[in-house]
Amino acid sequence: MENLRNKKAFICDMDGVIYHGSKLLPGVLEFVAWLRKENKKFLFLTNSSARTQRELSEKLARMGLKVGESHFYTSARATATFLASQRPGGSAYVIGDAGIISALYDEGYSINDTNPDYVVVSESANYDYARICHATKLVLNGAKLVGTNPDVTGPIEGGQIVPATGALLAPIELATGAKAYYVGKPNPLMMRNALKKLGCQREETAIVGDRMDTDIIAGVEAEITTVLVLSGVTKPEDIGRFAYRPNYVLSGIGDIINS
Repeated sequence: MENLRNKKAFICDMDGVIYHGSKLLPGVLEFVAWLRKENKKFLFLTNSSARTQRELSEKLARMGLKVGESHFYTSARATATFLASQRPGGSAYVIGDAGIISALYDEGYSINDTNPDYVVVSESANYDYARICHATKLVLNGAKLVGTNPDVTGPIEGGQIVPATGALLAPIELATGAKAYYVGKPNPLMMRNALKKLGCQREETAIVGDRMDTDIIAGVEAEITTVLVLSGVTKPEDIGRFAYRPNYVLSGIGDIINS
């Protein structure tokens, strides 16, 4: 545990690690206070692309944890950065909410529902049959298909599990024969961007998450120390189903400083 505490930077997933719904998980306030006291660098990393960084900051503030916008990195931001690197000043047809639309605007992208370079899909309450049909038409006409993250399901307020980006993209993939490119975890691209944002090397960093199939595999593939917390979706009996293992398994994020 001393080796873990000596890391210079921590990348932390949010839902299931920092909070459930609208409540902070035990030990989170103490852990963030420790990060600040020890001058650690930290980043809250989430595959959710619905909220902007400001909205995420305000969400935590309402729970009693004040963290500046610069400490958040979302799959929406990673997607916008990726698209800007591939086609600067391009355009996209978006099925998504404020998080992805704001990130694309910040990267100089325009929203285009006629002849876009990309069709970008993220989790959204605005997803409907008409949008699926229009996205299918655009992809068949040559637009490239991109998903902010590959998650098939995800939790909403109250803990209910609902379809997420991977599930929402499936009809468009099936109808067009196109395979979407997913930018969010476990894509190593998102992890490299996070390390750049922190200004740290992978050897100096640990990732803390509650999902084996996104957080832990992302750390394994990026060669970052992995910490699985059992405060979210993964149960102890689930770990053996995977071909890889986390470096640490803890009850919650507070155990990093209390063990």
